[in-house]
Amino acid sequence: MTAAARDRTSAYWSAAAAGWIRHADRHDAWGRPLGATALAALRPAPGERFLDVGCACGGTTADLASVAGPAGAAVGVDLVEALITEANRRFPAAPGRNLSFHTADVERIERVPQAPFDAAYSRMALMMFADPVAGCAAVRRSLRPGGRLAATVFRGGGAPWLPAAMLGAAADVGPVEPLPVGDEPGPFAFADPRRVERILAAAGFTAIAVRPDDVVVGAPDDPEAVADWLIDLGPAGVAYRAAPAGARAAAREGAARLLERYRTPGTGYRLPTAIWTITAERPATPGG
Repeated sequence: MTAAARDRTSAYWSAAAAGWIRHADRHDAWGRPLGATALAALRPAPGERFLDVGCACGGTTADLASVAGPAGAAVGVDLVEALITEANRRFPAAPGRNLSFHTADVERIERVPQAPFDAAYSRMALMMFADPVAGCAAVRRSLRPGGRLAATVFRGGGAPWLPAAMLGAAADVGPVEPLPVGDEPGPFAFADPRRVERILAAAGFTAIAVRPDDVVVGAPDDPEAVADWLIDLGPAGVAYRAAPAGARAAAREGAARLLERYRTPGTGYRLPTAIWTITAERPATPGG
């Protein structure tokens, strides 16, 4: 079952990559609140070495590198080669560069390239693991003893705008894959905090804490651009990109109607989001 789930996850993200590449700049700017609580909990310091799990197009890794400074480093890993290619294009190699990117299936490796790290960070990615214990265990092994983890994931029902964008577009772009349910890899696979604690404990972490936070994702007052972003990055993205131009325009209109409740004309969008901020540590004892 896990192998089949891994294959489905890999296929989904490979197909979805084009949308994330297209909106990389927007998502870096508008999606920043989704990881801000984890970044604060991580307490990053200059000179440290950071791992960014599920780095997509590299914006979060670049943020970590800016904190690390020339004496530290930030390494981003993602399952999808196209996303890592885009990360390298956006943040090209240069003398003294302190950030780098690797394509890696974290669930299948012993440690991430360039380990060990002082800290690991992940913005809305851990819940996408098909085998979360294996993936989190590899993250733990990639940390130095005493190293720390901070991550964000959705709480249950934590993003009402996500199904709104999907349902608003679905009538015009054809069949759309449903949102995963229960423990299936997907946005809400880590909705149950007790499951999160069990997974991290089984992966060998200690000092585990799962804290509820409510954040607001802000976006400008541009209904077409916001609908385009949320459709393209969500479950309807593959069908949306394959649809004719007229159908895509109608999908944006449909999504914008359902997203109107989050819009203040002349001001912009406020998208309420319920998340868990997860923190944990690798034991400081040798072999931990």
